[in-house]
Amino acid sequence: MYRNEDDTAGEPLSAAVTAGTGLGPLLVSLQLTDSAFPSGFYTLSHSLEGFAQAGAVDPATVPLLLHDLLLHGVGPADATALALAHRATAAGDLTAVVRIDEHLFATKLGREMRQAATRTGRQLLDLGHEVFDRPEIGDYFDRVVRREAPGTQAVAAGVIYAATGVPVRQAVASDLFAFCVSFAGAALRLRLTDHRSAQTLLRGAAPVIEAAVEAALRRELDDVGATVFASDIMSGRHERAEARLFAS
Repeated sequence: MYRNEDDTAGEPLSAAVTAGTGLGPLLVSLQLTDSAFPSGFYTLSHSLEGFAQAGAVDPATVPLLLHDLLLHGVGPADATALALAHRATAAGDLTAVVRIDEHLFATKLGREMRQAATRTGRQLLDLGHEVFDRPEIGDYFDRVVRREAPGTQAVAAGVIYAATGVPVRQAVASDLFAFCVSFAGAALRLRLTDHRSAQTLLRGAAPVIEAAVEAALRRELDDVGATVFASDIMSGRHERAEARLFAS
């Protein structure tokens, strides 16, 4: 749908409306965190399936595991890298984005986690370039295609959020919430929760997300890295499992 002849020629009406209301960044965040957005992020259990296979988690301890992963895993690693990549993209420094990407990739100890991160990151960049049509996204996707950067999911998200004008704090919070939704979805499929309890799980994670966001925004590149070694072990076991529902 386009504006009439009295308006600026060729400018999409949707762009004019979101620019006028200031809702554009929020709508981008909602779209990227929607489970219907086909980045592949929601095919992952984030090591939860490995914990379930080992009998190391039950419905009562699922929230505790999620909180630990937020504060000691995805928060210090992926969320921090996302914030750094967002700032570097906003500054027009894609060389710095590559360094952040390589650093985050190197901190992922298990093959399964590395493959999951790059597969979803590449898909996110590919689709993000098509959907949002921003040159920064296309430029970085081209680097990933040429194998000049690994293209991890968190860094890809940082590039897209920055390119679409989403503020860095909102970007980090959105991606951590998407992680929690993905984790809750895995818990549902593994019968570790039900639909009502999953919503309680997400709400209970809100203050933990806030703490993880603030910590991520204060870190530098040398601080990027997770310390959830039990999760790494479960991921390693998951790679060799005879049957798996999830890619990680």
